Amino acid sequence: MVVGIDPASDRAAFRQIADRLRAEIESGRLAPGVKLPSERALMDIYGTARGTVREAIALLRSEGLVTVEHGRGAFVRRRPPVRRLASDRFARHHRDRGKAAYLAELEAEGRRPDVQVLHVGPSPVPADIARRLGVADGATVLVRQRIYLADGEPMETATSYVPWEIAEGTAMTETDTGPGGLYARIEERGHRLGRFTEEVTARMPTDEERRTLRLVPGTPVIALVRTAYEESGLAVEVCDTVLAADRYVLMYELPAR
Repeated sequence: MVVGIDPASDRAAFRQIADRLRAEIESGRLAPGVKLPSERALMDIYGTARGTVREAIALLRSEGLVTVEHGRGAFVRRRPPVRRLASDRFARHHRDRGKAAYLAELEAEGRRPDVQVLHVGPSPVPADIARRLGVADGATVLVRQRIYLADGEPMETATSYVPWEIAEGTAMTETDTGPGGLYARIEERGHRLGRFTEEVTARMPTDEERRTLRLVPGTPVIALVRTAYEESGLAVEVCDTVLAADRYVLMYELPAR
């Protein structure tokens, strides 16, 4: 059966095909793990050229809805994006249970979390981070660079900056910071956390970010910079995070003041 493409529509033919396949995926009629019809089948169904069908599949792939396996075809993605609940992920009860935010978040979704630590050590603070931390330009800070994975798939990179006078001589300077993660160690130093701010922007990845996160060409990233403050208002950490945009849903709960 040929499904007509509307030639009068202001949406290109490949977008119309992607719209229909997306609706099938979101409704569950195309279930996770199911193989999409072949390129030839889609060409016959929609009465279009192979290049148009490939553009439609590429669009769905960039949205994180399908994966493409060489020689096998396109499949509905098995794992939905991680729902990152900002109002809960840094709650103290996670640290009290010895769980860092990412580990608690992924385990709650039944995913297998992993963290690869790339670098830990003192370094002069970058100018923009110095401004956020309220320290002098060039001051020494602890730098911690990591890659976070879910079920073996890279999800985000993160670089934390902690004033050296807070980090020096603690497990923060070790590869493994211990139960509860970095924030638990900061609180053990007497800096009880009071609030966090997050600045969120979207952009296209650098070549290095594309390789590290294994991004499909055309996939953007979410750039998120978080600052942690103790109850007195002192900034005690800045975390510069780059997330694969097709692998996360960011959820924020806002008070109606």
